[in-house]
Order: sequence, then structure tokens, then C-alpha cells
Amino acid sequence: MADAIYLLGLDAGNTVIKAVLFDETGRQVAHHAIDGKSSYPAPGQVERDLGELWRNCCAAIRELLSRSGVDAGSIAGIGCAGHGNGLYLLDRAHEPLLGIQSLDDRAAAIAREIDAANGGELQRRCLQRPWPAQTPSLLAWVKRHAPEIYAATGAVLFSKDYVNFRLTGERASDISDLSGAGLLNMPGGTLDRGLLDLYGLGDALSLFARPVDSCEIVGRVTREAAHLTGLAEGTPVIGGFFDVVSSAMGSGVVRPGEASVIAGTWSINQVFAAAPVQSPDVFMVATFGRDRYVNIESSATSAANLEWYVHRLRGSHGEQAFERCNEAVAAVSPAADDPFYHPFIFGSRLGAEFRGGFYGLAGWHGEGHVLRALFEGVCFEHRRHIDVLRAAGLQVDAAVMSGGGARSPHWPQIMADVLGLPIGVAEARETGALGAAIGAAVAVGLHPDLETAVSAMTRMARNHQPDQALRQHYERRYGLYGALTDRMRGFWSALKS
Repeated sequence: MADAIYLLGLDAGNTVIKAVLFDETGRQVAHHAIDGKSSYPAPGQVERDLGELWRNCCAAIRELLSRSGVDAGSIAGIGCAGHGNGLYLLDRAHEPLLGIQSLDDRAAAIAREIDAANGGELQRRCLQRPWPAQTPSLLAWVKRHAPEIYAATGAVLFSKDYVNFRLTGERASDISDLSGAGLLNMPGGTLDRGLLDLYGLGDALSLFARPVDSCEIVGRVTREAAHLTGLAEGTPVIGGFFDVVSSAMGSGVVRPGEASVIAGTWSINQVFAAAPVQSPDVFMVATFGRDRYVNIESSATSAANLEWYVHRLRGSHGEQAFERCNEAVAAVSPAADDPFYHPFIFGSRLGAEFRGGFYGLAGWHGEGHVLRALFEGVCFEHRRHIDVLRAAGLQVDAAVMSGGGARSPHWPQIMADVLGLPIGVAEARETGALGAAIGAAVAVGLHPDLETAVSAMTRMARNHQPDQALRQHYERRYGLYGALTDRMRGFWSALKS
């Protein structure tokens, strides 16, 4: 196998950094992930240590290479995907200054203020209105409430940009992350002072890294990074992807009209298109190349709820903890009086004041009923997002599900039943890393374009058809869920004040 060619995909999530090695066909060869720690300096604030992120990245790559036995010199290219938005600042010496995750809502008030003043114009220019964890909203918060940090800032990056910077020494931000953060004029994909002025950040233009295409080679692994990671010096590294785009591609979705549902930290619901949808109701539109757009409806209301349940309520960790949850869900059958769950532990796009909660619990309900309510509540929010995309004129006839929720033997079927759509599940578990590797494969010439690469490097593992016997059951429950949400708004607002 001396002539074998490999591709390295990295996935920098809100906490976990994953290193995944793939062969030319997209089949996983080896995988290693390291879970980092979040800090909570104040209510609503979620931060991370950038030094830890890089150390974990180096350790993950070293362990990956050790486990695989693959010669680092046979890795043709490296692609990195990362969670979008949040805020990653370096100082003027390019040392870590601040890392804010995309679960943070400290900028809620400033986002409302910017929206009231310039939301309509921002929607027209970047196809996105301000929201709390959005990169420019957070930077505006830093400018007002932490002026010493703002004054010390030398670079504004995204999570995967920081990894790329440490690998190559080059500062760059790909257009999918920039557009997903409302930082590019759309269509066209340009970043300018006029757009930043609408956020009150006209003086920050020089702080942003140079925009690059997702599949563009932005640099090569430096000698220092090679020493720390075990990679071969000179290995090409691409600009990379906003992880929602990367995960969709890793699940087999890239052509116009195809849909992707990602049940990860965020509820991601997206339809690929050759042109951006022009609707003030759609959360965001991201671009990742010429005539390549992703129309996205999303919120922090998906599988992160199960992680919270397992880690915070159960105090458990590891795959077995999630397997026990799936077993508990399998042990109960849907019933008319099942409890409900609001998956708003990190707020909602409908309001930062939204909170999570279980409702309708009775003495005969057990953990399986509680967990099934959690699974359903997440699916109800995915459905609400799909409804918004449809109302904007986008057709959704089927979707491919990826993310942590897709690994459950039961969650994809519940998703199919709630959405009333056929749901496919990709063979690849690490779709975000695979999508990044697919981009690297195109960049180094293994495939002529993303469509060809996706066709060659992805496969479907299973398909779930909606159970028609449960159609009325879920129509009723979805209606009750929406009514309950409306009734809780006043309570949540009072709780926040």
C-alpha cells in the first residue's frame, strides 16, 4: 500500500476537535477525538481556551497517525471544518486573546439594537439579520463592553481558521464561514467597510483575515506544526468550510435542490441552490463557491439537548451513556398523553429568553418517556425550520440526516415521522470531517469538482420512511407543541427580567 493516498479531515466543533483519516474513496481509516472544556464566565457566556484547542488538535492528529500506521507523507491534503460564528480573537502578536463559542448569548441586547437600526439593510445586503452568537454582534459587544480587548485585537478568525493558522502560519477565512456570519455582501461574496459600518464595526475591516474559497489551498504545514502534530512538512491545507456545509457534503448533499438536516449542537436545516433565496424569514444564506449557495434555517436546539441531559443531569460520559438513552427510548411506545419538551436550553432564534422544559409529566412516566419527549422536541424544532424554508419557496421532498443525532437507531425514524419526509442516513459517521476531506481532494486534483468528489466519496447507510400510522399522532402533537411555546413566552420574558 506504499502508493495509497489519504486525506485528513479535521472538525473543530464547539468543544470537540476530531481528526479523521480517509482513503481516496472516502472510507474512514482512523479517527481520534478529544473533548475540550467550556467555561461560563457569566450567565449566557460560553468561552473556550484557544491554547487548549490547538493542544488538543495536535494530540488528536498524533494519536490518529499512531493508530493508523499511515505514513504522514502519503496524506495528499488537509481540510478543516469548524462551527460557524462565535468569535475567535488573536492579539497583535497573533497570540490567543479570546474564544467565544456559538452557544453564547451575551450580545442579545446589542443584536436587537443593531437589528432595530439596520436589520433591514443588513438583510438586503448579507441575507441575514443580527443575532446574539453571530460573529459581528459579538465583536460589537466586545467593542462596547471590553474595549481593552478590542484595542488589543490583531485578528478576527473562526474556529477552523485558528486551526489552519496554527498549521500553516497563514491567516485566512473561507467564504462559507464569512457569509454564514453575515459578513459578506450577497450575492457576490465581498467584505467591505460599508457592510461593517452597519454593525458599528467600520474600523475593524483590517482585523479580518483575507477571504478565500473553501477549496483554495491557503498554506502548507510548517516545520513547527509538523513537529507538534507528526504531519509531513509542506502538506497542503485548504481554506475549509463552515461545518454545516461540510457535514452536508460528507452526507452526500451538494447539488441544487438537495436537502440536509443536521442534528448536532445546532438544529441545521438547509437546501442547496444555484442562487440564494431572497426571504427575510430565512435565517441565513451561505456561499461556498460560484453559484453555490446554501439556504439555512437553524438554531441551537438540537442534539446538544441530549448531551446536556447525559452530562449535566446524569453525570455520564462516553458512548455507553448515549446507548442507554437509546435503549430507554426504544422501551416506550408513542402515546397521546406523552410528555413534551422544549429544546431551548441555549435559547431560541425566536427569543434569547426562551428556556428548556419538560411538560405534562405524570407518575407513570419513566426515563424513556422523558427521553422520547426530548427526541421529539428536537424534531419539532427541525420541522418548524423546514416549514420556514418551504414558505420561502424552497421545495423539500426528502433529506439526508447527519450529526450526532443520526447515530441513534431511533432518532432518524422519529425525524422522518415528525417531518413526514423520507430521511436518509449517510454511511460516514464523521460527515463534517469527510466534507472537509472532500474539499481537500478537489483542491489537490483527485477530483475535478465537488459533485464528482461527493459522488465518489459518500454512500448511504440506510433510509427511513415516515410511518403513515403515526401521521395524525404527530400532527396533533406538533400543534400542541407550538401552542405550548406561544403560551410560555410571557413566562420566559418575566423569568429573564
